[in-house]
Amino acid sequence: MNYARLGCAVFLFAVVAVEAGEKLKYPTTREVDQIDNLHGVDVRDPYRWLEEDVRESRDVAGWVEEQNKVTFGYLATIPQRDAIKKRLTELWNYEKYGTPFKAGGLYFYFKNDGLQNQSVLYKLESLDSEPIVLIDPNAWSKDGTVALGGMSFSPDGRYVAYSVAEAGSDWNTWRILEVSSGRALGDELKWVKFSGAAWTADSKGFFYSRYDEPPAGAAFQKTNLNQKVYYHRIGALQSDDVLVYQRPDEPTWGFGCDVSEDGKYLVIQIWKGTDHKYQIVYKDLTEPYGMPVGLITNFDHEYRFLGNEGSVFFFQTDLDAPLKRVISIDVRRPSEVRELVPQAAETLAGVDLVANMFVVTYLKDAKTQVKMFGLDGTLVREVDFPGIGSASGFSGRRTDTETFYSFSSFATPPTIFRYDLLTGKSTKLRQAAVKFNPEDYQVEQVFYTSKDGTRVPMFITHKKGMKLDGANPTLLYGYGGFSISLPPSFSISRIAWLEQGGVFAMPNLRGGGEYGEDWHKAGTKLNKQNVFDDFIAAAEWLIEHKYTSPSKLAIQGGSNGGLLVGACLTQRPELFGACLPAVGVMDMLRFQKFTAGRFWVDDYGSSDHSDEFRALYAYSPYHNLKPGTKYPATLVTTADTDDRVVPSHSFKFAARLQECQAGEAPTLIRIETRAGHGAGKPTDKMIEEVADQWAFLVKNLGLGR
Repeated sequence: MNYARLGCAVFLFAVVAVEAGEKLKYPTTREVDQIDNLHGVDVRDPYRWLEEDVRESRDVAGWVEEQNKVTFGYLATIPQRDAIKKRLTELWNYEKYGTPFKAGGLYFYFKNDGLQNQSVLYKLESLDSEPIVLIDPNAWSKDGTVALGGMSFSPDGRYVAYSVAEAGSDWNTWRILEVSSGRALGDELKWVKFSGAAWTADSKGFFYSRYDEPPAGAAFQKTNLNQKVYYHRIGALQSDDVLVYQRPDEPTWGFGCDVSEDGKYLVIQIWKGTDHKYQIVYKDLTEPYGMPVGLITNFDHEYRFLGNEGSVFFFQTDLDAPLKRVISIDVRRPSEVRELVPQAAETLAGVDLVANMFVVTYLKDAKTQVKMFGLDGTLVREVDFPGIGSASGFSGRRTDTETFYSFSSFATPPTIFRYDLLTGKSTKLRQAAVKFNPEDYQVEQVFYTSKDGTRVPMFITHKKGMKLDGANPTLLYGYGGFSISLPPSFSISRIAWLEQGGVFAMPNLRGGGEYGEDWHKAGTKLNKQNVFDDFIAAAEWLIEHKYTSPSKLAIQGGSNGGLLVGACLTQRPELFGACLPAVGVMDMLRFQKFTAGRFWVDDYGSSDHSDEFRALYAYSPYHNLKPGTKYPATLVTTADTDDRVVPSHSFKFAARLQECQAGEAPTLIRIETRAGHGAGKPTDKMIEEVADQWAFLVKNLGLGR
């Protein structure tokens, strides 16, 4: 069923209704008498029926179709939308190059010619040679909704294992390609989720993690349990894959695999949630009958395997270091921990082991720093970057003498550099040629005080010479969770917003990883309200300093950021002129009952526990909407194949918001088809969605008036 767009008759009716100034008429959403008693509290859930899978329920599919008719009818009446889409398309239409990397003596990079729905993977023998297409996902589907997920090259570079994701789902199918010929092998591995591929040293196969095939009709709703580690040998059927590791006594545990660069060890990272606390198990691959050995046997700290020197394993960890450090553990004497790179004043964001050096990325007030250390922890050098921004890349092997990285900022398109690991010299390879002038904009970082006195940083970008008169339409974007940091980064959609005279602001809220584990924990579970207070304080600071005013201020966030927008919308509806919650977690009392939701208990807590239930119930967006309240203009966005944050979160929230809305502002939901949580979304769908969002803001914030 195609319920993404509407028929002509409905379109004409919607145009007439809106142009006549009538209040929008929303579809009637059926209510059910569902009451749950949680820890002595009766909790109403009148829209429980919207939790049914849209692909399986005619009632839900019908509701989605009717909601989309109203939403797309409204959006089609906004005169500026076509011009916004046209400009977005012009901006998007530039050659986008990924950061190069090496495998088996060859170079590889992703490239998008401009408006291709999916980026293409190229190979080349040298940086100056003619590139050859290796994988083109655009040939996999007519609508561009089948995407390349993860990939892993065999040590000899002969093969690449790659995953295929359809319609944005987290479920991936893994396949194998011969690099020299581009020939696809017959291998097909299904029901893989949250897994990479770790090749053995002989390049004959790899380790991966998978779930059992779910019951019919339950693939996009059922909680994911009992992941297992398998070994797949090239040419074998999946049914013949060897079970390597499982924990049937711990069905909620998941497993990630690495094979050490010397090929001797399989290292299994065990996780049970999103708090980056891991157990570590290793297996000596030179011992055919060797059993997995537990190295780290608790979930108290982060341990990310970086590499090894014989029996000495290197880890990135927060053990006795909330800002993180690099340590070594000799598996022959596991109780002895040696510090190699100590905790710094800045937050350690990631480590690569390249050219026998630890390439360490730090965040200094959310801006990127990169330093290189010898294996003994001696500082070798720091990489110089051209201003406030973020850098990514620096991958490679211990035998490499070169690596590559990309640098960008809010108004600086990505620039790709080759970095000589022997001399420390950066050479610019290419810079994105986007059709705008970066010199027209300025980026600044400010610090403001949250409700409890905490000092929070915020980036602000706008045109140079802008007047601080309180009349500037402003987009405030946030996330604040799961230890995820938000450094400055380039975005075409934001450039289109800035060109229209908009201000873009992005605070680094508690719950993120910008200042280490303490900053993260200050925005989790019983402390989650701190995140919303930080975001609200950012809005108040922008208003106080005359960047904008409530009627000109919009807030935006996706996933956990969608929760952020939903919570702030319900707590301070008078503070905002428009809200854009995307794929948000809106029912905080039932999120753990679907697909990947159980992993988020680390950050949110669970309604199964009385103290956490009361904290969740106090801010859960779905449960805190109040009838008779004037809510700001809101465009909820989600997708029918989102099996990360199931779309019923947004369905229920939108239905309740429409029921409670006492003002004239529109409260709409836009449901994309054949799309998921965001990964792999084709270019044309991204342009359409952003055009709809910016048009919605232009109309409801009065851009140009």
